[in-house]
Amino acid sequence: MHLAARLLLVGGGAAIIALTLLSTIRSTILPRGVSDWLTRWVARSVRTGFRAAASRRDTFEGRDRVMAMFGPVQLMTLLTVWLGLILGAYTMVYLGLVTSSPLRALELSGSSLTTLGTSSTPQGAGSLLTYTEAGLGLLVITLLITYLPSIYQSFSRRENGVGLLAVRAGSPPTATEMLIRFHRINEPGSRFKELWQSWESWFTDVEETHSTFPILAYFRSPKPQQSWVTAAGTVLDTAAMWVSAVPHDNDPDAQLTLRAGFLCLRRIAEVFGIAFDPDPAPDDPVSVSRSEFDEALTELERAGITITERDAAWQAWRGWRVNYDTVLLELARLVEAPLAPWTSDRSPVGGRQRRADIRRPVGTAGSRRGGRRGLRRLSGDGR
Repeated sequence: MHLAARLLLVGGGAAIIALTLLSTIRSTILPRGVSDWLTRWVARSVRTGFRAAASRRDTFEGRDRVMAMFGPVQLMTLLTVWLGLILGAYTMVYLGLVTSSPLRALELSGSSLTTLGTSSTPQGAGSLLTYTEAGLGLLVITLLITYLPSIYQSFSRRENGVGLLAVRAGSPPTATEMLIRFHRINEPGSRFKELWQSWESWFTDVEETHSTFPILAYFRSPKPQQSWVTAAGTVLDTAAMWVSAVPHDNDPDAQLTLRAGFLCLRRIAEVFGIAFDPDPAPDDPVSVSRSEFDEALTELERAGITITERDAAWQAWRGWRVNYDTVLLELARLVEAPLAPWTSDRSPVGGRQRRADIRRPVGTAGSRRGGRRGLRRLSGDGR
């Protein structure tokens, strides 16, 4: 084999090893959400197959059972790809430095990566390569083993909040249901204070964990009708409605929860490459129409809740909603969230989800333009 070809094999193999190691570090060690092309490619490839399989199911429950395996399978596929790239890269290096036989080079690489020691080479450079490959293979597997407990601890904390929300907001969860239930148990103000504080912490935790470990976004809730995305949307819509439409003393905790919530969704959206406007106008259209909002206010009034002037309430509520409208709907589409009013009911996947599947009608969706605009910074009036 010519010297130029050997150098090309060694250089190409070394580059693949470096890129694979970099992808592993970004995905398992680096404590921040950094976009990695290899992880994105694996996720898209696996998601395409799962969506094709799920599309053949007639019910959401059937599709949910298929998609529930997506997160774990993606994780195992990523490990397989990492090890496969290391195997192929070292095979190239062995071809360039140790042997001219592709079969022999593959045998050396496989023996070293699996630490079986079934094949060896007397050459000093070859022996050093086998040691480095064995160490790198063990490092990748060890990183994944330590990675899994972190993922499931974060998943458990997230789902604890999602499960508790079902008690407060129904299934599927809605902002009106939460407000009505709190009104019926009296003293909603003091109880909401505790709720806002706990969900501010929840949003902060989800922002950190789901940007550090993006694969967590695809891990579905144990119950098919629950989702971290619809839970986040319901809490934000409830807080926005409480601030804008229900008379009460100033509640900074609700406003802080709103800010923590849309910052959380925006950060996760950035990790997944979802585009949004960081500073939309407060009067930009949103995906919830005025008629839907009025229906919600009417439902609250029937339950005995006093409502502020409707035009002012709509303007204030829309000023909050525009902060998270885009990212909420796009994340619901990304994770194929179960149908829930004002979130996934207007973010269908493959045309298979229908509003008729929701037990409570919510009217017709408004313009999506406001959703495309994105998030607005918090101002003094809460818009």
